[in-house]
Amino acid sequence: MHCKLCNEEKLISKELGICLDCIRNKPDESIAYIKSVHKRAREEFGLTPEPPRDKGGIKCNICVNECIIGKNKIGFCGLRKNENGRLIFLAGDEKNGLLEYYFDPLPTNCVADFCCAANGIGYPKYSYRKGIEYGYKNLAVFYGACSFNCLFCQNWQFKYLTKKLKPKISAKDLARVATRKDVACICYFGGDPSPQIIHAIKTSEYALEMNKNRILRICFETNGTMNTNILKKVIDLSLKSGGTIKFDLKAFDEVLNIALTGVTNKQTLRNFEIVAEYFNERKEVPLLVASTLLVPGYIDEIEVEKIAKFISDLNPDIPYRLLAFHPEFYMYDLPTTSRKLAERCYKIAKKYLKNVTLGNVFLLS
Repeated sequence: MHCKLCNEEKLISKELGICLDCIRNKPDESIAYIKSVHKRAREEFGLTPEPPRDKGGIKCNICVNECIIGKNKIGFCGLRKNENGRLIFLAGDEKNGLLEYYFDPLPTNCVADFCCAANGIGYPKYSYRKGIEYGYKNLAVFYGACSFNCLFCQNWQFKYLTKKLKPKISAKDLARVATRKDVACICYFGGDPSPQIIHAIKTSEYALEMNKNRILRICFETNGTMNTNILKKVIDLSLKSGGTIKFDLKAFDEVLNIALTGVTNKQTLRNFEIVAEYFNERKEVPLLVASTLLVPGYIDEIEVEKIAKFISDLNPDIPYRLLAFHPEFYMYDLPTTSRKLAERCYKIAKKYLKNVTLGNVFLLS
């Protein structure tokens, strides 16, 4: 379709309405279109259009959005409320995790499956088998809220959980679920763990205490927007248990990240740098893995090269996975990632990084 700014015919998401070149080269003009589409996408589920900055409100410090929430109003994630001048957790604290969980047989379709302990890497300290952990399961914890508003979200149905604020489970009760002897790892995803990171940390602490004498890896799949001070506890849990922290680096360009997710990526990149500092402390299993979804028309070779160089400057050994896109949510009209684009991006990333793979290859057109 034709871009609403430059009027050139390009591969463009109809809902977003503007092209990649204009996002990069005309950020000030692009922002109005960006805000309008994110507002529509959130109001559909009764969510606050953007992180509030209410005068005289209470500040929440859980994630990058640092919402300042006015009296009797709700924050961006939908889980924090200013109730008569007191900040309360509608969900996400130790007592109430807004989530669904299930047991996923290993090997599972994990972003880090090519380099995690479920493949026998780190045996016998972090893995039950020399090879793939057949017969064991991952406790998959699907959190029902997010600090981003990705227009291409592959799991956008989590918003229904945010809207209903159920089902809920306490950290201790969820930890008891992980006491099954066939559970080898817990992976928090969603949505995103960031808005409910307190619940995830407490669940992990209880679970590790209840499973003292056996392997139980703690993994996070996240946009990396949690408060930096909280992040250090996340690192400690994954590092000691043999788990992996998987950062989804949506984009490197900040305006492009805002266009796709509604939120800045500054804290994501900073938090990635912090986790990278601990990468060499555990040799057996990579602590940190990065991934990028190859969104047609928006995430191209230029963006992948910037991300790959950013990772390489920190540590070229950090594994990087490029993921094929499937049309979802507000980017339903885009095609799947082409094999040609995926191969070009792969070759560019390999110039900077030692361990690069393509994921969801069955989706490539």
